[in-house]
Amino acid sequence: MLTCEICGEDIMLEEDMRTHLLLNHLENDMHCPLCPLSGVSYDELCFHISSAHPEKQHGAQDPARFASTSGCSAGMGSKKPQTPQSRPAGDGCDAVGDAAPAGASRDPVRPKQNSTPGSGGSSTGEAAPVTSTLTTWSPKTRQESVRRCVEDKEGVKAKHSEAKQKRRSSPGEEKLFSCPMCALVCSSCFILQEHVELHLQEQRAAEGSTLEACPLSPSASSLSGEKRFQCPMCSVVCSDSFSLQEHVELHLDHGAAGNSAGSPGSDLKLARQLQQEEEQRRRLKEDQQEREEFKKLQRQFGLDGSGGYSRQMERTMERAVARGLMDPAEFHCKRVEMMESLASGVDDGRTRTQGVVRALYEYYQTECKDSVHVWLSADTDHYCSSAGDKGWGCGYRNLQMLLSSLHTIDAYAPLLQEKAVPSIPRVQSMIEEAWRAGLDPHGASHFNQRLQGTRAWIGATEIYALLASLGISARIIDFHKPTGPGDTHPRLFEWVKQYFMSSRSSQLPPRLIHTSLPPLYLQHQGHSRSIVGLEQKKNGSLCLLLLDPGISASDTGRLLSRDTVSPAVRQVRKFSGSLKHKQYQVVAVHGVMSAEEKQISILNSRTLCAERIP
Repeated sequence: MLTCEICGEDIMLEEDMRTHLLLNHLENDMHCPLCPLSGVSYDELCFHISSAHPEKQHGAQDPARFASTSGCSAGMGSKKPQTPQSRPAGDGCDAVGDAAPAGASRDPVRPKQNSTPGSGGSSTGEAAPVTSTLTTWSPKTRQESVRRCVEDKEGVKAKHSEAKQKRRSSPGEEKLFSCPMCALVCSSCFILQEHVELHLQEQRAAEGSTLEACPLSPSASSLSGEKRFQCPMCSVVCSDSFSLQEHVELHLDHGAAGNSAGSPGSDLKLARQLQQEEEQRRRLKEDQQEREEFKKLQRQFGLDGSGGYSRQMERTMERAVARGLMDPAEFHCKRVEMMESLASGVDDGRTRTQGVVRALYEYYQTECKDSVHVWLSADTDHYCSSAGDKGWGCGYRNLQMLLSSLHTIDAYAPLLQEKAVPSIPRVQSMIEEAWRAGLDPHGASHFNQRLQGTRAWIGATEIYALLASLGISARIIDFHKPTGPGDTHPRLFEWVKQYFMSSRSSQLPPRLIHTSLPPLYLQHQGHSRSIVGLEQKKNGSLCLLLLDPGISASDTGRLLSRDTVSPAVRQVRKFSGSLKHKQYQVVAVHGVMSAEEKQISILNSRTLCAERIP
């Protein structure tokens, strides 16, 4: 138990004692214990006592101790015995001290006991031993002392008024802050912050003791969860003391910006702001990079809306005219021919080379003697890329090769809509029709249901969808990983051999076999070709015979001449070491579908799956 030396009030804790002294004896108006002077600050009271009562300095060691006794009754005391300097005697101008004025007589006074509780006695109502000394003043001395007190009081009041006027001129310095948990009012935000932290520490200690005593009590947790804390500076209500502390610190940072430039609250706010700005910059950078990558993929696969076959052909011819490689008259003639071909839907045949398979058959029959067996597909025309589809038309050109072969086979010719090989724009239209019939909806969504007027690449699934829409049965075989040393695919070569051998039942096939099987569509990353044959050497190694749409019509035409066929075959042969892509897909035609099988194929294409080998 602590007792205030000024007013005698009993207080339990040291923190409450500091709050009591600050609220009742420092923030409030001070009173002079030696004269009626009041309404001054602590510093002004010290100045008054040192100037007006210099002879009482030995007794008045701390003016704050007498600040409240002038307003209390003479009988107020505490449980502690008081010294002779702790109580004034007589009227407001009488003083108590060791050094009394000349002519004064000291009479001992016995301690009195408070008669009533309201007479200013202690909180317990007990008598407190008090030792006091009364001083007798002469009339002249008393008159002089009163005059001096009045003059000092007027001077101090003038200084007090001047200080108040100065405070009014700077209202920002006199801003008051009230504690949200008690009645304390502080003039400094830093004092309020320390005071609130003391409350929060006590509250956390109380909550910790409560949880430790009742760890499973639902009522305690519910009560603590329902407690709310309101900000003393605005209407914000916080759910816990930590949030309130951070919120009040933000207010204090704004209220005392000049003194809190480096406070933890401002540093935290700055750090959060910098983090948000950095996160925003990172997201913008990622979004921009994603858009650039998406545009790059669109350009690569012809989905950027830059035009299709006809537009690319026109641009190529315009550049040729600008460079002087083509006359304007020739440009208009070729443009008219292109428009007529596109209107008819039939390929103009400018990139077609006929009789390639027949030329290979003659070569292996007459000249090549180091092969044990050679299998060739049905007659197939070679289609190479042109100025209108350069860089993206390999899939369409290989499909034209396959359709040219199907036209020569009696089982498939009646199923073909066109009597001749269609042009690239017409092929795009036929694939769109297959999508509208319900084939490969997943692949259709990839192209946004549209191929015409674009430079979009097509692959094995689009070839399968077009054949199925015509009633032609096909298979997709996926060689999804290498099966031999050095990233080779010997299983692919063995599968192609079995495909061509299926046309004959004899165990000992002849050396050269010209089958009636359609060519195989071979797809890998970035390119596609057509397999028109297979060659087996004496050492057992296999060699594919491929027609590449990337080879020009002039180079392919060398196969038709006896003088140039030998070097030209080298471009057609591909051994196992030449095919080292990670994955290959093959589309093989193997029959005609009935109407029921076609509907089943349409339903199955919703989840189109390839045959995986191995």
